This record gives sequence, C-alpha cells and structure tokens, in this order.
Amino acid sequence: MLFVAVLVQISILGGYSPLGGSPDLLLVALLSIALLRGSVFGAVAGFGAGLLLDVANLSTLGFTSLLLTIAGFWIGRYGETTARDRFHAPYASVLVVTVLYAVCALALRFVLGESVPAHAVFSALPAGLLWNLILTWPVYGVVRRLLPPVDASDRAFDVHLLSSG
Repeated sequence: MLFVAVLVQISILGGYSPLGGSPDLLLVALLSIALLRGSVFGAVAGFGAGLLLDVANLSTLGFTSLLLTIAGFWIGRYGETTARDRFHAPYASVLVVTVLYAVCALALRFVLGESVPAHAVFSALPAGLLWNLILTWPVYGVVRRLLPPVDASDRAFDVHLLSSG
C-alpha cells in the first residue's frame, strides 16, 4: 500500500502544486496506517517508505526516512493510547504532523547545511495542509478497510515463563 503511495507521490503528485502547495499522499497514508496499527508498525512502515522515496528521488539518503519514522511512531502511539476510534483522530494527526513535518524538514536541512528558504516552506504550508486534509477522508477509509485496527484482546500483555519440573 505504501509502495503504491510512493509511486503516486513521485509520478503524479510530485510536480503538481495547485494553490501553491502539493499534497503529500505518502504522509497521509502512513499516518492512517500508523493510527490503526500502532507505533512499531508505523515506525517500520515510515522508515521503509521514506527510504524508498529517498532512493527514487535520488535525494539525501535517510532524510525522509528519519522524518517518516518519527511521524509513524508518534502517530502510532497516539492511536494506541487515546484516539484510534474517534472521528477527529485522522484529521488531527494529519494537521499536526503536516506542520511538524515541514518545520522538522526545514530544521534538518539547516543542520545538514542545505539552503532552503523558510519563506518558501511556510508559504506552501497552508495549501499543502489543505490538500492533506482533503486526502485524509478517502485515504483513511481505504486503509481502514484494508487494514482493520488490531483489537486489544489480540495483544499479549503478560508473559508467563514455563518451567519443566
């Protein structure tokens, strides 16, 4: 699923920026998966999708992986602890992470010594945020159908040691 999101992001949405910002299908899909499946699954999926995007774009290897790993982990924790079944959870997740992703990407590029004007990032942020919020409803619906949330009864909470004797 994330592989398809990476392909669509690179081939279709990468050069498409209506209203001054571009939609980030990969980020929305990752947040939907992490919200439904948890922090570890979200972190691993974020790392894999980010690495695939970095390799496909021939950009700094590990840049997107780091950002998507952190985003997947924290939204997975949010889904595990509080709001997995609430209506506002995917929208709040996309809203917060889209803004934090842009700010953290800007800060990480600064640390790496790359030149990125902050004005360009912040002027494209409102339109990108709007597109990500519009994408949230259909993407979350598809992800919820394909990957239903894991019930708490399916998880192991206690570990019992078995001894022979």
